[in-house]
Amino acid sequence: MDATDTYTILSEMFLAVLLGSGPILALALAVGLVIAFFQALTQIQEMTLTFVPKIVMIFLGLLASTPFIYSTLLRLSDRVFDLIASGSV
Repeated sequence: MDATDTYTILSEMFLAVLLGSGPILALALAVGLVIAFFQALTQIQEMTLTFVPKIVMIFLGLLASTPFIYSTLLRLSDRVFDLIASGSV
């Protein structure tokens, strides 16, 4: 195994992390912006108004995106285990 293989595995790992966490982070950002705009328009400064909807939406987003995250991580782990089994690592 040379440096090129190491960089390839690391870049695939970073891509898998970004693809797995990206939808949840984007959902949290969108919900946070909507809540912030709502609070700015109505001047309601309730702390639970920011946390409860965001937590609920993140949980629902995790439930919805779990198959995608699983397939991404499965693809990466299959590639790494294939490299290990072939003796390349």
